[in-house]
Amino acid sequence: MALIYTNENNPATLKLLIAKNVSKAPVNLKIVHVNDRSIPQPRRLPCVEEEENLTLFLPNSAVCYFNPVKENTSEVLDWLEWEAKNLSPCLAYLCGSSVKNPSFKKTLQTYLTKLECSLKDKVYLIGNTFSNADIVIWSTLYPLYLNEALRKEYLLLPNIIKWIEHCETIPQFKEAVAFFKIDGKTAYAALAAGAKYLPIPDLTSSEGTSEESGSPQHTVEVVSEEELKSAKAAWSKYVTKLPKLKQRNGKVLPVSKEKNIFITSALPYVNNVPHLGNIIGCVLSADVFARFCRLCNYNTLYLCGTDEYGTATETKALEEKLTCREICDKYFKIHNEIYQWFNISFDHFGRTSNPEQSELCQEMFLRLNENGFMFTQSVEQLHCPKCDRYLADRFVEGGCPHLGCNYEDARGDQCDGCGKLVNAVELKNPRCKVCGSRPKLKTSNQFFIDLPKLEPLLHHWMKLSTPGWSNNAQVISKSWLKEGLKPRCITRDLKWGVPVPLDDYRNKVFYVWFDAPIGYMSICKAYTKDFEKWWRPSKDVEVKLYQFMAKDNVPFHGVLFPAMLLGANRGYTTVSHLMATEYLNYEDGKFSKSRGVGVFGNDAQSTGIPSDVWRFYLLYIRPESQDSSFSWNDLVTKNNSELLNNLGNFVNRALMFAKNSFNGVIPQMAPSDADYRVLALCTREYAAYVTALEKCRLREGIRHILAISRHGNQYMQANQPWVLAKGTEEEKLRAGTVVGICCNLACLLAVLLQPYMPETSATLKKQINAPEVVITPSNPEIVQLLPPGHKLGNPSPLFSKIDSARVEELKKKFAGKQNDRNNGSGDNTDVKAVEEMVAKQADKVRLLKSSGADKKVWQPEVATLLDLKKKLEAAQKAATSKPEQKHVQNGIVDVKEIDKMTEEVNKQGLVVRKLKEGGAEKSVWQPEVEKLLALKAQLAVASGTPAAASGKGKKTKK
Repeated sequence: MALIYTNENNPATLKLLIAKNVSKAPVNLKIVHVNDRSIPQPRRLPCVEEEENLTLFLPNSAVCYFNPVKENTSEVLDWLEWEAKNLSPCLAYLCGSSVKNPSFKKTLQTYLTKLECSLKDKVYLIGNTFSNADIVIWSTLYPLYLNEALRKEYLLLPNIIKWIEHCETIPQFKEAVAFFKIDGKTAYAALAAGAKYLPIPDLTSSEGTSEESGSPQHTVEVVSEEELKSAKAAWSKYVTKLPKLKQRNGKVLPVSKEKNIFITSALPYVNNVPHLGNIIGCVLSADVFARFCRLCNYNTLYLCGTDEYGTATETKALEEKLTCREICDKYFKIHNEIYQWFNISFDHFGRTSNPEQSELCQEMFLRLNENGFMFTQSVEQLHCPKCDRYLADRFVEGGCPHLGCNYEDARGDQCDGCGKLVNAVELKNPRCKVCGSRPKLKTSNQFFIDLPKLEPLLHHWMKLSTPGWSNNAQVISKSWLKEGLKPRCITRDLKWGVPVPLDDYRNKVFYVWFDAPIGYMSICKAYTKDFEKWWRPSKDVEVKLYQFMAKDNVPFHGVLFPAMLLGANRGYTTVSHLMATEYLNYEDGKFSKSRGVGVFGNDAQSTGIPSDVWRFYLLYIRPESQDSSFSWNDLVTKNNSELLNNLGNFVNRALMFAKNSFNGVIPQMAPSDADYRVLALCTREYAAYVTALEKCRLREGIRHILAISRHGNQYMQANQPWVLAKGTEEEKLRAGTVVGICCNLACLLAVLLQPYMPETSATLKKQINAPEVVITPSNPEIVQLLPPGHKLGNPSPLFSKIDSARVEELKKKFAGKQNDRNNGSGDNTDVKAVEEMVAKQADKVRLLKSSGADKKVWQPEVATLLDLKKKLEAAQKAATSKPEQKHVQNGIVDVKEIDKMTEEVNKQGLVVRKLKEGGAEKSVWQPEVEKLLALKAQLAVASGTPAAASGKGKKTKK
């Protein structure tokens, strides 16, 4: 049960209570004084303390924790940021703080005008139901609404009043207000007292929003005397005082008394091209952290590779009519090329079909078997009589067996609908993925890993390891232990995989989730013969293992793989930081590698948008604590506002001004307290950046970079050095100070950008003629990176604008499924899917009308329904105009029938190959060959190629 600490009358507490009411989460409330020692550090109120060693000090983050954002993610988060950094502080200082400034009133009126315009002809800020944006902004403005004097003084506008009064009637809001009384006269004083550092809105700007994006701008914050003093001391130092960046020569091996960071990302299957969700969930996230660690001079190794064994490979090979080896070679090359384009800085990118994999996998099995953690058991498996094969994992699909999940295309190992693991025999209405027929149960002896025996070891280990994991990784892994571990089958009746090294079982291979994690070890061995220095380090060497993945991979990395390593009892390195993301969705749906839905790595290359922009956007929306969504419109907005208008604008202005007014040389600088204040603010962001990346909060880190450039833009705009440079000698010195500090901030940004946007960082460093800079996590401070007299390079714009017309082209180009796009099909619309959308929207309209909702609420939904009906009509017309039959010489044959006959030929060909490769007698395989020739003849006649029907031509391939 969560515990909320708050002081009396703090309106931010309403946010938490409303969100709690929405989610129906059990919560206790504790009213305390702001100086109460029982409050968790750093004593910011309100804060939320969870049982699982989790404390949330930012109310808006806690709101999202109670009530995760599911729709319009970027819009909601922009409003939350605006409220936290602009609206709430402005009200606290204006109405509740001893610090008074008449400019605050004008600033508040600007904010209220923005909100008034946003609520025009709308019931809620976003969409047709209230969101977290409504919750937090309503809670902040509610005391102003209650206080009649303040309401009149600060002109609370009609749309806002109407919105406040409507939300006040919503049960969750009403219940919160009844439970936690708010006094409009003193609420903002309570809000001000509950924060250690209170941001002040930027009073130099008359606008509170970005013209390009409509999202809130960053704010200027109060600086303490201690921060100011530290900034002055740091600025007196030069870059020469910083440590030198270590050169990486030869193989990276752990070193005694150094910080040894070993990084892996989940091994991608070679059954398709990776989509953006795969890339951000695994390799890109790990790459940012690896690059950051290298900047900190940590001894860092980053390995990854393709996962090449298992049924995913076999099914893809059947689909593309290639051998498993050919499929692996094909997709390994594709993956490698995509990751190179994304500038993923692997020390080594390997594959699990290497000889080292078989050696280590068999060695691990024998060791666990010898230690008593393996047993055999006869198990029922699905067997397809038509294909004459056991249907392991991805060879079978059916309805999900888990209660409440109605997903009809669950695989034999996992359900994509609910994310839970599945036993193939439990599937509802199972079907063979190859031929579609219903399989039957058949018994087969298999090896199991005895996880219940390993559970005590795992419990002890998890207590020590999990504090460094992401929250979802902790929750998922602990829930497995809480439910009690069960033995897991680790072998399969397949051909493509690592063979079991025991007599009577050599015709079986290891299951992919026993085999795949060992790939981290085998890829390391392929990288260096001294791989055990990473996996079995000596006592004087400490190795920290970081593993990055999406949350569906957590059980295998947080439970199964550690259990194997612990059971082997050889002192193996186990994961100390398991960093799992939530899911990245695509527009209004889900990415799907198996179904080809979304934007894939090779798609990104074809757009003409630089890889650094893709990296930036994926990291900006990285689904760290909740699912997020990729949006073409949002990608363009963030490029044009954050990169072009904010970051690129600041850097280019500073460098161009230095070139034009100071001949491209850093001038003499004489900083005043106002300048040190800006340096102190940027140092605060720098320190927060380091803290965020040390904890792998990569999304948070990129926001601190953008905050520094916003401070720089505001600083330059406020001082206007282009005016000062034309004045007196004193004013020229002032102009030189401003531009010199801005160029130094641009150099700092070039360093901080390197993990996120390596090509942009390199370009900017060249323009600045920047030195190599090391980040010192123990003491992040801004020294003079570019001292007076430093010669700059030639500046040029870092980013380009993406036009809205281009967005529409890209949305159209990447609609539908990947295969449709690759085949040049103009019809990407699935009739059945649109019919379902129409039915769903019609239900929504009926529900709104019957509930008596205002016309303004249901009218947009009716418009959406009409659009969907038009889309359905077009899809049906396109479907009926497609030729359903194919004319051939001997009559008319349905295309589906030809496809079915082709599958029969392929299956029979597989039977013949297996018999011949297995060394069967001719008397056994000859009848099968004749059957194959007969099937080929039938197919040839049906498809209009009778020349092939004679059986002459190519011989049956061995």
